[in-house]
Amino acid sequence: KVRFYTGLSSFDILMVVFEHVSPYVSRRSDLTSLNSFQEFIIVLMKLRLNVPFQDFAYRFEVSLTSVSRIFTSWIHAMDSRLSCFIHWPAREQLWKTMPMCFQYTFGRKVTVIIDCFEVFIEKPTNLMARAQTFSSYKNHNTVKILIGITPQGTISFVSEAWGGRTSDKFLTENCGILEKLIPGDTIMADRGFTISESVGLKQGKLVIPAFTKGKAQLHPVDVERSRGIANVRIHVERVIGLLRRKYTILEGTLPTKFLSCDQNGPTENQVPIIDRILRVCSALVNFCPSIVPFD
Repeated sequence: KVRFYTGLSSFDILMVVFEHVSPYVSRRSDLTSLNSFQEFIIVLMKLRLNVPFQDFAYRFEVSLTSVSRIFTSWIHAMDSRLSCFIHWPAREQLWKTMPMCFQYTFGRKVTVIIDCFEVFIEKPTNLMARAQTFSSYKNHNTVKILIGITPQGTISFVSEAWGGRTSDKFLTENCGILEKLIPGDTIMADRGFTISESVGLKQGKLVIPAFTKGKAQLHPVDVERSRGIANVRIHVERVIGLLRRKYTILEGTLPTKFLSCDQNGPTENQVPIIDRILRVCSALVNFCPSIVPFD
């Protein structure tokens, strides 16, 4: 039941997360009949199953406004308390636990594997926003997110949500991930990430599959190298798939209100709900066993 309703692997982990977050939630018990744990479960069920807010209102016998307020309050607190679990590890930490599949092909040089994914959103009423979020690849209004994972399979970076028409190159160069590189770091990506110059400015190295570059076929050495890259780069696609399967709110179509900030709250609340949702879901996935085998 815990795994089905929350995505977490055990009740013990569920309680660890609850106890880590609940003291920091801004809630008014006089406005709802629900206790703190019930509110927590509502939020996890929303992330996990993407149940409509109205369903929760009927199921828990509270108003629709209360459910919306509960979700917002808890997402703020969960983002604040759990974001630290999306951790960019030190090079020494990476080296000690580098999976064999990476060591065989690339030694211990790979720091992060990156990819982008898109989440559907409702069509914005604002024409500029509609244009900025329209993805020709998905033929739908979307937000695009860059995700980075360690060779060990944990999520080490999640960007803010950008408009769906943003290119992978522009997103990578402007989301902050390159600022985390130190000289000698290696980024692994798909061939669509034409960022070798930007990575080079940080004294890093970009590893992508080889291009044919007008030739009829690749050199056998390039073929073997590209196969090795594909075999390990697929792990980031698997992590993205796991993230979306585990927290199906990222598989649905998000309302445009999730793209706006709480303009009436304090400065630290001026963050779109979608960005908080992305970080919370990613942190929760990091509580689960890695999908990358060590050996």
